[in-house]
Amino acid sequence: MVLKKTLVLLVTVFCLVFVPTPELCSQPNLRIVIKKSARKLYLYKSGHLINVFPIALGWNPMGTKLEKGDGKTPEGDYYVISKNPNSRFYLSLQLSYPNHDDACRGLTQHFINESQKKQIVEAVCNDRLPPQNTRLGGDIFIHGGGISEDWTAGCVALSNPDIETLFKLIPVGTDVIIEP
Repeated sequence: MVLKKTLVLLVTVFCLVFVPTPELCSQPNLRIVIKKSARKLYLYKSGHLINVFPIALGWNPMGTKLEKGDGKTPEGDYYVISKNPNSRFYLSLQLSYPNHDDACRGLTQHFINESQKKQIVEAVCNDRLPPQNTRLGGDIFIHGGGISEDWTAGCVALSNPDIETLFKLIPVGTDVIIEP
């Protein structure tokens, strides 16, 4: 535990002294909160709001995502599982959808079976991408492409300049909370 704290401190000092740009130094203690009803993405650092970005959602944004093709943006607790600098929508941050709650709901509604639920839960618990090919869908991203209307298949869209800012700051593993 002491070694881990020392390592975190050394990395933080290195970032502050030698690499001051956010593009080259991951930002500790960042969290994203998306409020679908407000069409806003809130970026927090150490519990303090540092930026707000306008967003667009899935073409059918009310309620949580239930299955592939429903046009809904999921609701729940996720994390950034990967970053794609060559996204079809400029830049993208892939989310760990579906999560445990999505898998339980999917099992209850007979969208997935017990084996698929187990695969989803094991993947999320082990920081791996959950299966993306179940009836629950997958490939949920925060990406660019514009915010003029709700147009995605379930993702969260930002303007290209805003996703560029976010992409530079957000490390893999950052918590993302999507609220109604």
